[in-house]
Amino acid sequence: MPFEPLALAAYSTVSALGRGRGTALDALLQGRSGLRPCDYDGVDIETWIGRVDGIEDVVLPAALKPFDCRNNRLALLGLESDGFASAVAAARARYGAARIGVFLGTSTSGIEATEQAYRQRGASDGALPAGFDYRHTHNTFSVADFTRRYLGLEGPAQVISTACSSSAKVFAAASRHIRAGWCDAAVVGGVDSLCLTTLYGFNALELVSRRPCRPWDAARDGINIGEAAGFALLEREGEGVRLLGYGESSDAYHMSTPHPEGEGALLAMQGALHCAGLAPQQIDYINLHGTATPSNDRAEDRAVTRLFDGSVPCSSTKGWTGHTLGAAGITEALFCALAIEEGLVPASLNTEQLDPGLSAPIVRTTLRQPVRVAMTNSFGFGGSNCALLLGQPA
Repeated sequence: MPFEPLALAAYSTVSALGRGRGTALDALLQGRSGLRPCDYDGVDIETWIGRVDGIEDVVLPAALKPFDCRNNRLALLGLESDGFASAVAAARARYGAARIGVFLGTSTSGIEATEQAYRQRGASDGALPAGFDYRHTHNTFSVADFTRRYLGLEGPAQVISTACSSSAKVFAAASRHIRAGWCDAAVVGGVDSLCLTTLYGFNALELVSRRPCRPWDAARDGINIGEAAGFALLEREGEGVRLLGYGESSDAYHMSTPHPEGEGALLAMQGALHCAGLAPQQIDYINLHGTATPSNDRAEDRAVTRLFDGSVPCSSTKGWTGHTLGAAGITEALFCALAIEEGLVPASLNTEQLDPGLSAPIVRTTLRQPVRVAMTNSFGFGGSNCALLLGQPA
């Protein structure tokens, strides 16, 4: 049975570029990065980060106070951007609360709340503070539970946590639920926020760059960690950009390093093309996973050049936002939606001298040109891979 394209009836994005689609679009057109020298409280690492301003001042509704943590505050910013919550309310009136699912991705969820709790342990007994609420903050399901309660939804709800592919794979999960008849529409998205665990953890792995990240650059030396929230409302009917297909793979080559020839990445991209019934030459833009680490970019380059003929413009947008980990999939999918709607191919920021050992055609200056179909890649630790295809209706 052919894949049934789903409309992105509404969507919102919040990242280091700012709040809302319009702010993100302006940044992409003006070449304005959201990266800054690390100013996250308590971190003594020389690096750059993609931090969202104003999270500390967000106040959750009183009824949802137990969910208060950086991650859910960031989620609230996304839910209230671009009229997204209002669009979901209209869909709830059409379908009923029980017929709309919630499928979100995150990697660390509200782990910052646990980090803070451990800093406040009792001096004599090591007890965690009485107000610490693991279930509503650190637990990965917290962000889905908060979102469904805030939006008044009662359909299926789940969180996918497959590292950096998390919020790309939610599109596939939601599509399967809609196709199976378990819901008529779905809120998909992802939220990941800055915390000590990721900043110090990736630094311990020697994957963090001291400078703004440089995907595909000959001197690339690591990632910049960012935070973001993104949401989309998927429906069968609707105008504008549609999810045309998805491909997933799990190569399990290594815990943290991709297959050197990009075998899992290749399988995911081939799967997306097969799902959508499209050929490689029908793709107008590829949003690369493009983390700016030597091994990741090299492996993805191998996969892309094996599948495409070298004529499809490619870029990584992590130089704009940083690597938003569990929110990278949704953030970059929505950048593809903007590219399709606005007719643009965003540049790979900070890429100065292309690595002569890599072959993908990297765009280094944002282009204004028609984009009918875009592919976005998201590849996670352990070889959890996902490629999405977005496009205009035929």
